[in-house]
Amino acid sequence: MNIIQKVVNHKVNNINVTELLKYSKQYNIALTEQQAKALVSVIREKPIDIYNVAERRELIKKISQVTNPETAKKVNELFQQLM
Repeated sequence: MNIIQKVVNHKVNNINVTELLKYSKQYNIALTEQQAKALVSVIREKPIDIYNVAERRELIKKISQVTNPETAKKVNELFQQLM
C-alpha cells in the first residue's frame, strides 16, 4: 500500500460527522445529520481499506441500509474519485 492509499484510508476511517456533512454538500450527496451520525458509526465499526473491492462493497451495502440505495451509489462514486 502506498502513502496516498494510507492517507485516504486514514481519512475515511477517521471521518467525523461534521466532515462527512461538509463532503456530502461539496459532492452533492443528500445526507441528513442523523444519517451522517449513523454512517460514521458504521465506518468506525471496523477499519476499511477502500481500495479492497470486497471491503468497499460490504461498506456500501451497510450505507445503503442506513440511508438509501441512491446515497450509497453516490458514496461509492465518491470513493472511486478518491482512488
